[in-house]
Amino acid sequence: MLANLLAIVCAGAYARAMARRGWGDDAIYWVARRKRYVGAASLGYGPDGRRIRRVVSGTTKQEVKDKLKAVHEELARSVRAPRDYTLGLAVQDWLSDGMDGRSTQTVAKYRNVLKPVLHDLGDKVLAELSAADVRAALARLARTHSTETVSIARLGLERAIRHAEANDLIARNVAALVDAPKGRDGRPSKALALEQAAALLRASRQPRTTQEFPGRPPRPPSLMRAYIVLCLLVGVRTEEARALRWDHVDLDGRADADPAVPPSVAVWRSVRAHGDTKTGRSRRTLGLPRMAVDALRDHRESQRCDRAAAGDLWQEHGLVFATQIGTRWMRATSGGCSRTSAGRRASEPTGLRGSYGRLLSHS
Repeated sequence: MLANLLAIVCAGAYARAMARRGWGDDAIYWVARRKRYVGAASLGYGPDGRRIRRVVSGTTKQEVKDKLKAVHEELARSVRAPRDYTLGLAVQDWLSDGMDGRSTQTVAKYRNVLKPVLHDLGDKVLAELSAADVRAALARLARTHSTETVSIARLGLERAIRHAEANDLIARNVAALVDAPKGRDGRPSKALALEQAAALLRASRQPRTTQEFPGRPPRPPSLMRAYIVLCLLVGVRTEEARALRWDHVDLDGRADADPAVPPSVAVWRSVRAHGDTKTGRSRRTLGLPRMAVDALRDHRESQRCDRAAAGDLWQEHGLVFATQIGTRWMRATSGGCSRTSAGRRASEPTGLRGSYGRLLSHS
């Protein structure tokens, strides 16, 4: 009796083990040559009528089952990640197609910053990329680069994977789960201290001319004084100053209004590729101190002299800071003139913007 019952149980177990898998079920089998379990999930049929399969492998059957489950969850989210789609390809696609409105300098910056990270992770399949992989790569980058560079690299990875996520190539953005580690100390700040800023303003009052181009007549000192005062005391970025127009400058204000309206400058544009300011909040109207009003009035008079001297060569664009023929200043021109006018490296345009924030901390 007991032997018969045991035989029936064994036969049932054998039948269940040898039963054919159901229609549409995943296949899991042992490959002796590879010493691994292999699983295959059907993804339907291609245009040629042949079945499309997604193959995974693992050292245990449970590992293969977990991977097949992840494949089906991926299919349920309509994600189609090619097996050969790597992080390097995702970054390349983002830099090529996901940077609309960005300047070539911005694209080049992200490409250069991400180069060391892609040296480690560029060949990693995007679907297999983990937060631990990103964290380890950023930690290696932090050993040789500044904290700001590491932060830009993490942001670049997050945006590149987000671009792939928007194209249904990945289900989760692992870079968004990682914080940028602290890197090495960056270069010393170019921001001026209070005493240095006061010395720069005194130097800008000196009646020295500035050379804009070799072989061309020098520019009047009022040009760079207005530029330095506007950036240093008002906080206008150099990219915003170079696009500033006279119709956005109010040097009189309305003292009889209630409340009174002081002189101001409307910072609405920049020389960036899309013509807008750095951020939406950067579109602002700033009050002008008396020193800035006086400097801009002197500069406006000197610009009228430039217009008369240029004659037919003058190109009217309404720019506050223009060349001797009315065209827009180049970045190198403004930087070269500011160093010549003040006679010091710290007066570069980028240093003036940083100095404004430092001066606010003293007020």
